[in-house]
Amino acid sequence: MNYEVNISLIKYYQEVYNIIMVKLTLDKTLKKLNISRYELAKRTGIQYQIIDNYYKNKVIRYDSYVLDKICCALDCDISDIIEYKSIY
Repeated sequence: MNYEVNISLIKYYQEVYNIIMVKLTLDKTLKKLNISRYELAKRTGIQYQIIDNYYKNKVIRYDSYVLDKICCALDCDISDIIEYKSIY
């Protein structure tokens, strides 16, 4: 089974079973702070591609180390980059 099919199944189950969803909002936070993904990668020491995946909300399993480095670099709280909500 490929990556796109897995994502489709996850979205289907979320819709059918009203699952709680964790969503990254790094894109909004960076826009608000006027910081580029490249600049964030430099500040954190994390590879640009990893930052880009978090920015585009393509991460399925969140790395606490990465989240901590992002929060420290942006001087923000975890709630500024992650949204936790129920899907109805």
